[in-house]
Amino acid sequence: MNTANTNLFLIGLMGAGKTTLGRRLAAQLNRAFYDSDQAICERTGVSVPTIFEMEGEAGFRAREAAVIDELSALSGIVLATGGGAVLREENRRRLHERGTVVYLHASPEILLERTRCDKNRPLLQVADPLAKLRALYDTRDAVYRAAAHLVVEADQHDGRKTVARILQLLQQD
Repeated sequence: MNTANTNLFLIGLMGAGKTTLGRRLAAQLNRAFYDSDQAICERTGVSVPTIFEMEGEAGFRAREAAVIDELSALSGIVLATGGGAVLREENRRRLHERGTVVYLHASPEILLERTRCDKNRPLLQVADPLAKLRALYDTRDAVYRAAAHLVVEADQHDGRKTVARILQLLQQD
């Protein structure tokens, strides 16, 4: 695959490593990196939890769709999407048509380990975050898989190996 001008979009549940691995991939590929959640925060001047609190999840998802539409129209970028970005069909379609979509798959137990102390995850501010992650996983895994061109296991703690695996798969594709 000629990846020079092809966008690379990372999808997956919170804690899968989309932002961390996305930054590394962008550096390796010499591309601009974007994070849709970060872009929303920069534009609104407030955090994701604040948007959820003020506008609800529906308000946040509307902002997210607009940002994904704008960023996915760029060329030669790496974009880390929010965990729920694939919930909207329009987002799935745009991402799938405008680049290579990589699903970073990780188990709910690993995701909890990675997100346990992060207070910027409004969906995890519940009594049983593992149960919430399992429910999200059960609901979204098939959607992520259907939206993705590639599925990569992201359970490893060594991000370099995961990045190397993604780059290897991109070369093969």
